[in-house]
Amino acid sequence: MKIILDAMGGDNAPEAFLEGAFAAAKAYDVNILLVGRVEQLLACMKNLGYNDLPKNVELMNADDVVDMHDDPSTVLRTRKNSSMVLGLKLLKDGEGDAFVSAGSTGALLSAATLVVKRVKGIRRAAFCPALPTKTGRCMIIDAGANAECTPEFLLQFACMGSYYAKKQFNLEHPRVGLLNNGAEDTKGDELRKQTYHLLKEAGERGVIHFVGNVEGRDVPLGAVDVVVCDGFSGNVLLKSIEGTAMFMGSLMKRAFKKNLLTKLGAALAMSGIKDLVSLLDYNSVGGTMLLGISKPVIKAHGSSNATAVCNAVRQAMDCVSSGICEDIQANIDQMTLPKEADYAKA
Repeated sequence: MKIILDAMGGDNAPEAFLEGAFAAAKAYDVNILLVGRVEQLLACMKNLGYNDLPKNVELMNADDVVDMHDDPSTVLRTRKNSSMVLGLKLLKDGEGDAFVSAGSTGALLSAATLVVKRVKGIRRAAFCPALPTKTGRCMIIDAGANAECTPEFLLQFACMGSYYAKKQFNLEHPRVGLLNNGAEDTKGDELRKQTYHLLKEAGERGVIHFVGNVEGRDVPLGAVDVVVCDGFSGNVLLKSIEGTAMFMGSLMKRAFKKNLLTKLGAALAMSGIKDLVSLLDYNSVGGTMLLGISKPVIKAHGSSNATAVCNAVRQAMDCVSSGICEDIQANIDQMTLPKEADYAKA
C-alpha cells in the first residue's frame, strides 16, 4: 500500500509532514510518497537530523504550493504544478492508494472533485469527521463541504455516513439522525422536512437505521452514530462542540489551580485528565475522509503536527482497507430519490 502526502500543505509543513511520514513508515510498514519542493524537503530533513530517507519513503518534486487564500475554483488552473494538485493526479493515475493533505479545505474539495472525481452517481462529496460522545463516537456529515444542499444530497450523505460508520465503528446498524431544531417530524425548514421523509423511507427499506430528528445537544450525549446535516449547519455544530470542549478544559484548569488542595487533586486525577485531553485532541484523530470521492482523500487539520500526520496516514490506510469507496459505488442505486418524489435535483 502507498499513501501520497501533500508535504507542503498546512501551518507546520513541511517539518510536520516529514516527521509524521517517517514515523508512519516505521510504525505501519507502509510506503509513503511525499510530494513537495524537494530541495526544501531535503534541507528540512538535515535540520531535523535525518541524513537518509527511510527505504519505504520517496520524494517527488512539486514546484508550487496551494495558498490558503487561493480561489478554490481556479486552483486546478492556476496551481497545476502544486503539491496538492500533483498528488491528486498521482492518486487518480493509480500511483498511490490514498491522498492526505492539510492544505486549503476548499481547494482540496474542488481539486479532488475535478481530478479524482466523485463516485459515479454521487451528487456531492462531504466531509465526515468523527467526534467523541458520551456513548462512543459520532460522525457529522456534512461538516463543511456543502453550505447549500438539496434533500437528495442529504439522503446520500446519510447513506455514505452509515456505510462508513459500519466500518469505522464496527456497528451493524449505525443510528442515523437528522440535525434539526426539534425532535418532532414537523420541525425545521422545508429542506429538513423533505429530507426527514426521504430518510424515513430509506429506513423503512432497510438502507439505513434512521432514528429521526436530533438536536445539537443530543449529539455529544451519544443519541446517534451519524448526524446528517448541510455543510453550514454541520460546521457550526462541529466548531461549537470543539469550542465548548476548549472552554470546559480552561475552566477545569482554572479550578485545579485555585489552591494547594485543588492542585493536589489535579495531581491525583492527572491520569484521567490526560485521557480526557487525548480524547478531545484532533491530533490523535488524524483527519477526516472526503466521502463520495472515488478514491480515499483525507483532509488533515491545518495545524496538524507530526503526530497528527502519522495518524492521518493510519486513517488513510484504514480507508483503503475498508473498501468504503467501493461500497458506496456498489450501493449507489439505494441512494437515489424515490420515483414518486417531487424534489428538485441540483
